[in-house]
Amino acid sequence: MTTESVLSYKNASKSYGAAQALRNVDLDIRRGEIFGFIGPDGAGKTTMMRMALGIINPDGGECRLLGQLNRRRARARAGYVPQLFSLYQNMSVMENINLFGSLYGKAAAEVTERAEFILSRVGLWGFRDRFAGRLSGGMKQKLALAIGLLNTPEILLLDEPTTGVDPVARREFWALLYQFNHEGLTIVVSTPYMDEAELCTRKLFLNRGKILDVGTTAELISRYEYRLLSLETAAKGVGAWLRGRPHIVDENMFGSKYHIVTDDLQGARESIAAAFAEHGAALPPMRDIGAGLEDLFVSFAGRED
Repeated sequence: MTTESVLSYKNASKSYGAAQALRNVDLDIRRGEIFGFIGPDGAGKTTMMRMALGIINPDGGECRLLGQLNRRRARARAGYVPQLFSLYQNMSVMENINLFGSLYGKAAAEVTERAEFILSRVGLWGFRDRFAGRLSGGMKQKLALAIGLLNTPEILLLDEPTTGVDPVARREFWALLYQFNHEGLTIVVSTPYMDEAELCTRKLFLNRGKILDVGTTAELISRYEYRLLSLETAAKGVGAWLRGRPHIVDENMFGSKYHIVTDDLQGARESIAAAFAEHGAALPPMRDIGAGLEDLFVSFAGRED
């Protein structure tokens, strides 16, 4: 992986009326990365994608795609997979490919040759005559991926491409992304799934239009300022019992366990023991654990600024 920047934002801001979607964003994405945009709904992820492609322009600052301020021109060397499946449901897989190939200005023979290669890679060549509307959710996303790769891009942007897709199809989709990345394709993806975020070379946390942190998983976790206790209990209302007690910064449920965020492990243990004693409940085992990306996501998503 080189240090060449293929997508950059310099003090970029964007507002929609009174709502500020991006606030002074600075970011450089390097060639060869799989870069992840992470943040809650409304954080600004789609705005960053649309700005990268030249669909919208910043109100202040700048954004460059493949080194160009004219991102619409640079888009000829970029691919895009939108959040919602937006291909033609009453057209076959191949008819969709031919339509988008013509929009890219490619000759019919060139489209056919590229289509066979890409559809074979994503496992859809045998379904080329099936209506897009009759494909499964995972197959629809593979078709959207094939369309995004039709012009042999240098960078591919994907906006929450696997939302609503079953876990097996998500794994297959990401296996394809890794294959194309290993062949030199730079990938930028927004995702609500932390297991997918783990697969990204680097990632950023975005909330309320502001980048809160950028780095590898190890770098992000190393900057997490709190400690965590894992607490597994069947008792009801534990979150309310602990809320506001000394050294309990936050409490979040992960499956059957609580992750207790604390600024002092021993102080938190004492607060937890006191809460359970007050409610006549047996004190469950407590375990000191390391933070994960989900813990960081919850922490960042809860910040007002």
